[in-house]
Amino acid sequence: MASVQDINRRIRSVRNTRKITRAMELVAAAKLRRAQTRIEAMRPYAERMQELMVGVARASTSVRGLPLLQRRDVRKAAILPLTGDRGLAGAFNAQILREAFSVERRFRGEGVEPRWLVAGKKGASTLRFRRYEVEQAWTGFSDSPRYHDAQAIAHRISELYAEQEVDQVVVIYNHFVSALTQRVVTQEVLPIPESLLEGGEEEHAQALLGDFIYEPEPEQILERLLPVYVETELYRALLESAASEQGARMTAMRNASKNAGELIENLTLQMNRARQAEITQEILEVVAGADALTT
Repeated sequence: MASVQDINRRIRSVRNTRKITRAMELVAAAKLRRAQTRIEAMRPYAERMQELMVGVARASTSVRGLPLLQRRDVRKAAILPLTGDRGLAGAFNAQILREAFSVERRFRGEGVEPRWLVAGKKGASTLRFRRYEVEQAWTGFSDSPRYHDAQAIAHRISELYAEQEVDQVVVIYNHFVSALTQRVVTQEVLPIPESLLEGGEEEHAQALLGDFIYEPEPEQILERLLPVYVETELYRALLESAASEQGARMTAMRNASKNAGELIENLTLQMNRARQAEITQEILEVVAGADALTT
């Protein structure tokens, strides 16, 4: 049995660890609230962007010639998982990479050559550890992405698609449901589906409120809007991923603090038993010594 001093040392160590996990939980909770606020703030912009695209597309004579809308036989596909820069977030990074490897196996089974792009240090290090060739990695902003981060990624994947170096771009990220639940989403970002430009009844109603004269031509305006739409979609995915990461980290740290509390209770019980055993042993030694003196 461990001594009282050893157990007491372990209790102090676990208490210090619990202080750290509680602090990390509070930090993650604050960052989660900010991430949720940013998601809510960008939703009106994304909705208005789609309404504008629907209106311009309806005024266009043809949209089939635009590079980001052209569909072709898929021979090469880019896989872009959005992971975190840090760990201690439960299964946040693992489930993204698991889905990414599943998509890769599916592509190879269909005769499609996968090409790897990645956002986040965890994803980049895992892929390189497994000896995958990572064409480009973006790191350093997973917990607080900015719009220019999304622009950099969108510019690169749009360039790859327009130059026909890839025929499809798939983004894999965690969609934020709640602090306890994050759902893995696999989204085909490029090519942009033409059905998106048709919109639903609500988009049609908003798009047809007025009769507009376009200058320059609607096709030229739409050609400029499509890359912005890709940027917006990637920015939304990055914000969803950031909120999911903080939610997963908050939950993981809360569970760690709870487990540390239970461990402290068990160690305290062991320490009390060890102390009682030492006291009992001392009493027995005193009694034995007294008996020896009287005989």
